[in-house]
Amino acid sequence: MGDERWYYMNMRSYSCCRASSTSSINIAALVPLLKLIAEPNRLRILCILAQNAHCVCELMEHTDLSQSLISHHLRDLKTAGLVADTKKGLRVYYTLTYSGRKLMRSLLPIQIHYSSYGYSSLGERMSHLQKAV
Repeated sequence: MGDERWYYMNMRSYSCCRASSTSSINIAALVPLLKLIAEPNRLRILCILAQNAHCVCELMEHTDLSQSLISHHLRDLKTAGLVADTKKGLRVYYTLTYSGRKLMRSLLPIQIHYSSYGYSSLGERMSHLQKAV
């Protein structure tokens, strides 16, 4: 009985899940964004940039990723409107845009929710549920 609350969901209370043309458009619009941030290295870069502006060389130190891979991820994040760049001297510094900051603030409660149940992440919770089934 303890985990049953995770399996039952009253879908009628979630307007975005109802079959209608409006909700289908909203869900379809979210899919590319969710795919973009689902990549662990991109999400890690977003978390780092949520703290402060960084250049690629600083991101390399924090992530142990190559310069070309970080640049590739930053290009994708910039195209999505989550990251902006500013040139200062010879270096380009990357920061979160307003949309990027808003996205990162919306992810924080999700992480806090799952950690309050003793899980380090949603992924760990999902893994636990899959083992239980």
